[in-house]
Amino acid sequence: MSKTATPAAPTQFRGVSVDIGTMNIVSARRTEKGVETRRVRDAFLDLDPSAKRMLKLSGVDFFERGGELLIVGDKALEIANVFGKEARRPLSQGLLAAGEIDALEVLGLLIKQVLGDPAEPNEACYYSVPAAPVDAPDRDIIYHQGVLGRIVTECGFRAVPSNEAMAVVFNETAKDGFSGVGISFGSGMSNVALAVNTIEGMSFSVARGGDWIDAGAAKAVGSTQARMCALKEGGIDLTRPVGREQEALAVYYKSLIEYTLDNITAQFARVRGQFAVPRPIPIVIAGGTSMAGGFTEFFQQVLETRRKKLPFEVSEVRHAKDPLGAIAQGLLLQAIQEYE
Repeated sequence: MSKTATPAAPTQFRGVSVDIGTMNIVSARRTEKGVETRRVRDAFLDLDPSAKRMLKLSGVDFFERGGELLIVGDKALEIANVFGKEARRPLSQGLLAAGEIDALEVLGLLIKQVLGDPAEPNEACYYSVPAAPVDAPDRDIIYHQGVLGRIVTECGFRAVPSNEAMAVVFNETAKDGFSGVGISFGSGMSNVALAVNTIEGMSFSVARGGDWIDAGAAKAVGSTQARMCALKEGGIDLTRPVGREQEALAVYYKSLIEYTLDNITAQFARVRGQFAVPRPIPIVIAGGTSMAGGFTEFFQQVLETRRKKLPFEVSEVRHAKDPLGAIAQGLLLQAIQEYE
């Protein structure tokens, strides 16, 4: 787990948040030093008890459950590589993984790890939920939201669900009067929200994200998803791809951006009669999938091919100051309002 600090939350700093994603779980809390975040990989690995001695020697934290050892977080990915295994993830395509019987127990451990203890009993904790995917109506958002709420409650907090893309708007558009389009490009989904003066005009998600990019690019060039993910995180420049693998990633990134923009146009058409955008507004991008090199410039290039179709004017495209922490920080702003 990585963290900017170890916050010992004084009672005067009440309100906390947690962004629960397919790849990362990020919490945010206000402390004497300002807003501080804690992050852990949303992954786990189960090992045979025979690995216990090696883990103790290496100083890796683990849990014992029944006849197996359980490693969670960033270390799960590192140890998976050592043993040539695949780390498992509690979430799949942005929602609870239906086939992972250990998912709920692991999520509880990870969420507790980043949240810590409440500053007071039933402290407000805003947690992220995606909007319903417009291209996968069978995906169960209600169950996902309810289970995550129960886990946060069991950690000692009062759980309040909140839309993750709106959190991007809250955190990044104060200078724009809290007006803009927030897009969270995650691993499992891409979430979109449009707001004017804090009022939500529309929100939706599409069931495509970083995992979809990795799978498509890997299939196109006969590689693996793990290899594609490593290339993304290793410093690819989408505006200047080198080699077949990077070119495949750029093709799928372009397709994802086009697909998202086309769905913004289609979904806005449904609310046009009830919601007006009186002035040009920014598009603000966040999420782990947006951290590939050159993403903002690449997004702007794709936007130019779709700009005339958008039913509102875009003032600018900008990247969140902290793409991984923006959602948690936007949720925190809402949690703090509970006490002010």
